[in-house]
Amino acid sequence: MLSIKEISKSFTQRGLVLDNLCLEVNERETIAIMGPSGSGKTTLMNIIGLLDKPDSGTISFRGSSITDFTEEQSADYRNHNVGFVFQDHLLIPYLTVSENVFLPLLATEHSQEEIALKEQNSKSLMEKTGIYNLRDKYPFNISGGEAQRVALVRALVNNPSILLADEPTGSLDAKNAENMGSLLLEMNRDYGITIIMATHSFDLAKKMSKILRLEEGKLNILNEQ
Repeated sequence: MLSIKEISKSFTQRGLVLDNLCLEVNERETIAIMGPSGSGKTTLMNIIGLLDKPDSGTISFRGSSITDFTEEQSADYRNHNVGFVFQDHLLIPYLTVSENVFLPLLATEHSQEEIALKEQNSKSLMEKTGIYNLRDKYPFNISGGEAQRVALVRALVNNPSILLADEPTGSLDAKNAENMGSLLLEMNRDYGITIIMATHSFDLAKKMSKILRLEEGKLNILNEQ
């Protein structure tokens, strides 16, 4: 599904972060990427999501190169194929839960039929994740765990092929972190979404089918089911 070959990335202040890194991702796979702070986990996630570009190397998605996409092509790739969940939920405070969830639908043009289908899908996702009864509330009226579930549904509203989760439980307590991990696996199982997750939590990483460690710019397999 996703093939990353010999990508490198450096920054002026940090030096070389990714060093001829390679990664192969299969359809419906669940991958946890672990590593110390500053090892490049977020940089790698940003490159996969075409929010950043590598200095060298190639990236292919379903057999086609996406390495040299323009900004417009990159945005189109993200809108149709990638969902993002971050450590901070990044909900817009003056929008309701429903409005936050539907926000990605505004990024691309849809027919009335497509919008109706996506709204139905959103309702189903909100019910499945237990936030449908919160739909008219604002972010400051809900808990951190609930806000992160809203962020997850928002990431899935456009039916992405890949979910990129960057420390999705970093700001949650143990119980909500456990619930989020279970939800991610449920989304993978029920919707066939490929999950690539950066995390410091080994308990969360163990739920994934493959655990990789990013260190000194390269990935190594820690565990594979």
